[in-house]
Amino acid sequence: MTLKLNTIFILVMSVFVISCNQNKKAEKEMPTRKQVSAKEILGNPEYLAISYGGYRKKSRDSQPSLQELKNDLKILSAMGIKVIRTYNVQVPLPHASNILKAIDELNKEDANFEMYVMLGAWIDCLNAWTGQPVNHDVESPGNAGEIARAVVLANQYPDIVKVIAVGNEAMVKWAESYYVQPNIILKWVNHLQGLKQLDRLPKDLWITSSDDFASWGGGEDFYHVEDLENLVKAVDYISMHCYPYHNTHYNPQFWGVPDSEEQLSDKEKVDAAMKRAVQFSKKQYDSVTNYMKSLGVNKPIHIGETGWATTSKGFYGINGSKATDEYKQGLYYKMMREWTNSNNISCFYFEAFNEQWKDAEHPNGSENHFGLFTIDGKAKYPIWDLVDQGVFEGLTRNGNPITKTYNGDKEALMKQVLVPPALNDIMAHR
Repeated sequence: MTLKLNTIFILVMSVFVISCNQNKKAEKEMPTRKQVSAKEILGNPEYLAISYGGYRKKSRDSQPSLQELKNDLKILSAMGIKVIRTYNVQVPLPHASNILKAIDELNKEDANFEMYVMLGAWIDCLNAWTGQPVNHDVESPGNAGEIARAVVLANQYPDIVKVIAVGNEAMVKWAESYYVQPNIILKWVNHLQGLKQLDRLPKDLWITSSDDFASWGGGEDFYHVEDLENLVKAVDYISMHCYPYHNTHYNPQFWGVPDSEEQLSDKEKVDAAMKRAVQFSKKQYDSVTNYMKSLGVNKPIHIGETGWATTSKGFYGINGSKATDEYKQGLYYKMMREWTNSNNISCFYFEAFNEQWKDAEHPNGSENHFGLFTIDGKAKYPIWDLVDQGVFEGLTRNGNPITKTYNGDKEALMKQVLVPPALNDIMAHR
C-alpha cells in the first residue's frame, strides 16, 4: 500500500513539475506589453493618431455595441492607428467608457494589440444647449461632473488613457452656443495637474485643452489675455485645430485660382490649391508657435483636429467654394501626414468614420462626411492603397467587408472633382 502511495505521489509531482515548466515556457514566449507614456507617443510617427466616433445612426441615443466598437478599433489598428481621440464622458453617452472597455478586452485577447486614448472632457458655459440666454463668463454646473468622470476613467485605464483634454473648441468665440472664457479651462487644467501632484492621477498623464488655433494665441489680439498666457504655461502640450477646408469659405484668399495658374489643367489647379491649403495649416501652426514662444514657453504643439469633407450641399460644394470631394481629401490627408510625421507632430486627423448624427437634418451636410470611411465601411480615396495592400482582409463594418468607394474607379471619382473658383471672382464677391 505504501509503495502504491509513493508511486502515485511521484506521478502527481512529475505532472506538477512538467506543468510548471510548461507555464514558465509559455510566460517567456508571451510578449510583454509595452508601457509607454504620452511623452513617448505624441510626436512619434509610429503612433498615428485619429479622431474617432463610432456612431452609426442619426442620434447618439443609439450607442454602438461593444462588438461594433471592437470591429472599428481593429480596422483602425490595421491601418496603423495607435492613438484615438474622444470628446466627452457625459452621463447619457457611455461611448468613451465603452471604447476604453473595448480596448481593454482587445488587449486581453491579443497581446500585440496596441491602442491609446486622448480622453476628452466636454466643457461649456452656463445655459449652453438649453434655449436660455448663455453666459460665457460662467461655466455650466455640469463641468465638474465631466472632469470627475474623466479622472475615474483615467485611473481605471491608466495603461490606455494617456491624455485628458479639457474641452473641445471651448474657448473659440465662433462657438457662440457654448464657449467659455480661458479662466474656466485654466481652472480645470490646474485641478488635474494638482491631482497628478497628489498621486491621484498618473504622473505621466498629459493634460491639455483642444481648441482652434486662434484660441491658442494664433488669431486676433483679443484672444491674448493673461488667463490664456497662464493656460499655455499650465498644459503639458498645446492641442490646436486647423481647418483650411472651412476657410475656403470664410477666408478664401488662399483658395482661389490666381491669374498665374489660369493656364493650368483642371487637375493641376486642384493640386496647386491643395498645396496652398496645407501651407495654410502650416501658417496657423506657426502662428501658435510664435505666440507660445513670445511668452517664453517652449512646449510641444500637436494638431488635435484637421480634416477635409467629401460631401457638401452648402458653403463648400458646387454652389460654394467647390472644396469638397474625395480627391481633395486624399491629397490633404497624404500631405498632412507627410508634413506632421516628418516634423514629429501628432495629427489627430478628423475623422475615422462618417457620423450622420452631426447634421442629422441634412444628410448631405459636410459635417456628416469627414470620415476616411463611409458608415457602411467603404474606404474613401485617401486609403484606397491600404485596401490594395490587403490590410483590411477579414475585417468588417456593419457586416460589410472593407471595399473602395466608387468601386475603386478613379476615373469615375475624378468626374466629381470641382475646380476652385478664380481668385478674382472670389475677391469680387467679398
